[in-house]
Amino acid sequence: MGPIGMPEMIMIFVVILLLFGAKKLPELARGIGKSMGEFKKARDDFEREITHAETESRTKDAPGKEPRES
Repeated sequence: MGPIGMPEMIMIFVVILLLFGAKKLPELARGIGKSMGEFKKARDDFEREITHAETESRTKDAPGKEPRES
């Protein structure tokens, strides 16, 4: 099963239009857009926290470690 093509996208849009109606469609799209924005923000915050913790861990470990000799 490959990626969704243009005919499939049009069919999905028509079904959504029939289910929700023309008046509800902008509200639905706005809600989905806000949800996606919040999800992206949460993901970015999580990645930033992980990166910060990793960097902090490396800086704490670096001064106390002695390099191993081969």
